[in-house]
Amino acid sequence: MLPNLLAVLAHPDDEALMCGGVLAQHAEGGARAAVVTATWAADSPRAGELADSLTALGLGEAPRMLGYADHRVPESAPGRPRWCDVPLENAVGELVAHIRQVRPDVVVTHDAYGQLTGHPDHRYTHQMALLAVAAAGLARRYPDAGPPWQPSALYLATHPDSGTADLGELLHQVGKSVLSVPDQHVSATVDVRPWLARKWAAILAHRSQVERERPLPGILSRLPEEVRHRVIGTEYYTRISLAHSPGLTHLAP
Repeated sequence: MLPNLLAVLAHPDDEALMCGGVLAQHAEGGARAAVVTATWAADSPRAGELADSLTALGLGEAPRMLGYADHRVPESAPGRPRWCDVPLENAVGELVAHIRQVRPDVVVTHDAYGQLTGHPDHRYTHQMALLAVAAAGLARRYPDAGPPWQPSALYLATHPDSGTADLGELLHQVGKSVLSVPDQHVSATVDVRPWLARKWAAILAHRSQVERERPLPGILSRLPEEVRHRVIGTEYYTRISLAHSPGLTHLAP
């Protein structure tokens, strides 16, 4: 049986791009798989795209959206603060509540760089997820957020130096940075080609991003199929063990 999984991510489309294959794999295998998305309002067009993406991945749950504003798009959540400006205690408390509701064995989030492009929302989500995973198992932390629950491990979606050749060049062409980690930092390399159709359908569900030049869904949509499959057919993760838990030896068998 695959472990139950909760992805804690910054934006609609991160779930498809960063860990769509693993989410689809776990959902197909009978595990519970859910996603918390920090930014964009629940009544925005991108919320509908997120719902379509989760459906494409085979997740049976509605989007869990915190509803804060994107760092670079204040109109993404009118009247709400930017996610990066939310006080630490509030941000962690909201994530703890979702962890305790879902009760995942494994939490997945962004790496410390904030993925290849270093988006501020990605970095803040990484920091808040680490704190929330640690706090979720402590009964006296956020007691109103539900009974304590301790995930066994935290996985950071990342990219190794050796795995960025195709994508790095494409990102450089649209003026984006490429931040990757040394290969030895990667502790789980997952071949997601069996779930590639679901992952690609989930990426395409983010129509507003596919139509634009600079977002990654748009970049991927313009690639030859062979190159695109090479870029999105493998997912990489760094495993963070929790000292007080035996943890899991693999993200998936």
